[in-house]
Amino acid sequence: MPKTSQLNLLSKRNLRSNNLFDYINIVFLCVFGLLILYPFYNSILVSFTPESTYVKTPFMLYPKAFTLGSYYLVFRFKVIYTGYAVTLFVTVVGVLYNMLLTVLMAYCFNQSFPLKRFLFFIVLFTMFFSGGLIPYYLLIKDLGLIDTLFSMILPTGISITYMTVMRKYFAAIPLELEESAKLDGASDVTILFRIILPIASPMIVTFMLYYGVERWNEWWNGMLFIKSPFKQPLQLVLRSIIQSTANEMSSSVAQANLIPFTDGVKMASVVVTMVPIMAVYPFLQKYFVQGLAIGAVKG
Repeated sequence: MPKTSQLNLLSKRNLRSNNLFDYINIVFLCVFGLLILYPFYNSILVSFTPESTYVKTPFMLYPKAFTLGSYYLVFRFKVIYTGYAVTLFVTVVGVLYNMLLTVLMAYCFNQSFPLKRFLFFIVLFTMFFSGGLIPYYLLIKDLGLIDTLFSMILPTGISITYMTVMRKYFAAIPLELEESAKLDGASDVTILFRIILPIASPMIVTFMLYYGVERWNEWWNGMLFIKSPFKQPLQLVLRSIIQSTANEMSSSVAQANLIPFTDGVKMASVVVTMVPIMAVYPFLQKYFVQGLAIGAVKG
């Protein structure tokens, strides 16, 4: 058999094997995607489903009956509105605070200065060791941040992991850009905000999304330091609703002539808290994908 025909036969066999692998991979990813997406979908279904329908068919593909009673009961809580306001404030202010400190530190450690390696080692040391919970609480208390919204913002200023990745990306930017800008009389602040950050915009938006999700899901510092129920973040409000649905809503339900569906109220609370942050993702998806690709290549 000629060598050309042998090569064609081998290429056809490889193509068939690749196609078979692709089909298996697609099926696996589809099943895996359904396993991930169905809990979210089921939460939405249960939140709109009456209890009588849910008891008969707990595993649903579409709602056989529709009600807004669970959402009505959730939004009768005043703390749900204050929880939204607190979490929105913590997210917006916290992300700006995080990004400012992270960008400045990453750019600083990309420059040359005395004791740079020693200071960078001290910063990395905090990734693995901390002072402990009791000293942490005493520090926040001595700073006068107990029962204030800034107790959920100021203590978590920088993610060392994000800062390290951002520093590596800054290091991959050609030095000629900075040198030419300095020849034109630009300061370090001008170089950072007018040259470096526009180039690194996909990376910046990616870490803004990371920080935003972390701030939106804030509950640990709120549980430790917040005493007032109207200063609690949304996640703690969600937990209190889930834990005491039947007890706290008994008077409201009696006045409204409604029978509470506990699981429906829980799922409605979950939907109310997760929808806003999920709605932001489609607008940032383009930058998010670019940021991940850039970090994988240059980090």
